[in-house]
Amino acid sequence: MGLGVAPVARAGRLLALDVGDVRCGVAVSDSRATIATPVSVEDTARLLRDGSRLRTLVRDYEATGLIIGLPLTLAGEEGPQARHVRTLCARLLEAAGPEVAALPLYFADERHSSSQAADAARRSGLTTRETRGKLDAHAATLILQNYLDAHDMSADGQSAHDQAAQDKGRS
Repeated sequence: MGLGVAPVARAGRLLALDVGDVRCGVAVSDSRATIATPVSVEDTARLLRDGSRLRTLVRDYEATGLIIGLPLTLAGEEGPQARHVRTLCARLLEAAGPEVAALPLYFADERHSSSQAADAARRSGLTTRETRGKLDAHAATLILQNYLDAHDMSADGQSAHDQAAQDKGRS
């Protein structure tokens, strides 16, 4: 299922957002777009009121594209929550201005990212109190790392995902 809006450039850093009603987790890739790292947890209402923080994140990390977590249903379809996230994302981009809105954008399946982040925190011995407010950034990191892994570029500049689709078409 193609969730993307535009192809996301692989040269440079990608910024991922796990957009929620209250908080927005932020993660960034390295400049080779292979490893995701948590950045911060932002207040969604503040980002909607004042887009300068999102602009600053894009500029500071020299982001060349945005990956947005999209909460699909268990059947892999877009339900009311996914439509809500798309609406919030459109509002965030509008608030951030044309510089951010012009970046390539890809919506990535984020099913289970928050529960996976919570499970990872528990396995590493962190308490609920220690992880409060941080899980959204870790969820954004999981969303971004899953995207990077699925679109891993080979030496010829073709992603493993695209290569598999091409190979399947040949058989």
